Amino acid sequence: MRLDGKVAMVTGAASGIGKRIAEVYAQHGAAVAIADLNLAGAQAVASELVAQGAQAIGIAMDVTDERAVDDGVDAIVERLGGVDILVSNAGIQIVNPLEKFSYADWKKLMAIHVDGAFLTTRACLRHMYARGKGGAIIYMGSVHSKEASKLKAPYITAKHGLIGLAKVVAKEGAAYGVRANVICPGFVRTPLVEKQIPEQAKEFGISADEVVKKIMLKDTVDGEFTTLDDVAACALFFAGFQTNALTGQSIVVSHGWYMQ
Repeated sequence: MRLDGKVAMVTGAASGIGKRIAEVYAQHGAAVAIADLNLAGAQAVASELVAQGAQAIGIAMDVTDERAVDDGVDAIVERLGGVDILVSNAGIQIVNPLEKFSYADWKKLMAIHVDGAFLTTRACLRHMYARGKGGAIIYMGSVHSKEASKLKAPYITAKHGLIGLAKVVAKEGAAYGVRANVICPGFVRTPLVEKQIPEQAKEFGISADEVVKKIMLKDTVDGEFTTLDDVAACALFFAGFQTNALTGQSIVVSHGWYMQ
């Protein structure tokens, strides 16, 4: 699965899953744009990749801002020559029972996950269609794209929505050789997940260890967290698969939590 000659844009790539995907793409020959709200972090990751011999840039991008997204994608095309792969990865988590959820928090989470996916997809599709060389759109879903858990109403709503968006992009993009797929990881021990452990412990009145064992990993086959490398390997597979035989699909990467 080489990506030589390809240009990838990864959102939320200054840390966590996005960073690891960017690193793996660079290792497999892609030029990578690290797009993140944290410009200093994005530039630091890009500098690390350049030091390793890759071609990479860091750009500031608020995925909820239409102009910032359009201008950012235009800048990537100008500096790197195009955009062949989009990984829509930027996301946050807010944990609360539904009756206590503020409308502001609901809108914030939906804007980042859903509006951000739409805006980055639209901007990249315009360039992909114009170039006529196809492309890959990859959304970062979750096992929560398939089923629900307590305390995460907007997150689960958003992650379910990404599967619907991918299916539409797959149908519309097929004539242009553009594929769209969704990665659905289980719990990956990123800062996003670490933050949830004490929050859920408090809400459910249990210990942090019990949150991990009895909530996060209870339905896995081996009691293990999904790793950054697990998710990055799936992202590489979706990016490197070159035909419409694999489009409009979602793959669960979760140590057996939720089997389709």
